[in-house]
Amino acid sequence: MQRQQGLTLLELLVVLAIIGFSVAGVSLSLRDSNQTQLEREAQRLVAVLEAARAQSRTSGVALIWQPTAEGFVIRPAIAPNQALSNSASPIATRTETWLTAGTQAAINTATRTNLVVLGPEPILAPARITLSVATSNSAKPFPTLSIGTDGLRPFQVVP
Repeated sequence: MQRQQGLTLLELLVVLAIIGFSVAGVSLSLRDSNQTQLEREAQRLVAVLEAARAQSRTSGVALIWQPTAEGFVIRPAIAPNQALSNSASPIATRTETWLTAGTQAAINTATRTNLVVLGPEPILAPARITLSVATSNSAKPFPTLSIGTDGLRPFQVVP
């Protein structure tokens, strides 16, 4: 009797099915969860706010951070038709979109306004920004994450 060499079709299909299931499991586990996306948004926002705060200090012009439906806007606190006294070029308004669709921001400040003033002074008014990502499943609550400053320290993710 002659011995078979190689794999049978059934053995090959079983191996391919095992490989397919393992690839599907790995790809599903590597997808970003809402919490991971929220943490990435928070770290980006901390960096953007600190950069705007540094720009405000160097230019001497207060900047305003304000959330929008799709992202946020950073603009000078002076009127557009008002010339800057100590700078030859005005600071441009910057519009950014969120990295993750469905991200929302709510501001908690002492003044109860929907904006954060990043003034040229080293001390700011205390502010907290709460980020949330809307999920497709309405039964689960939205994950939230807050960033804030006490006015002296830089913006950071707060518990």
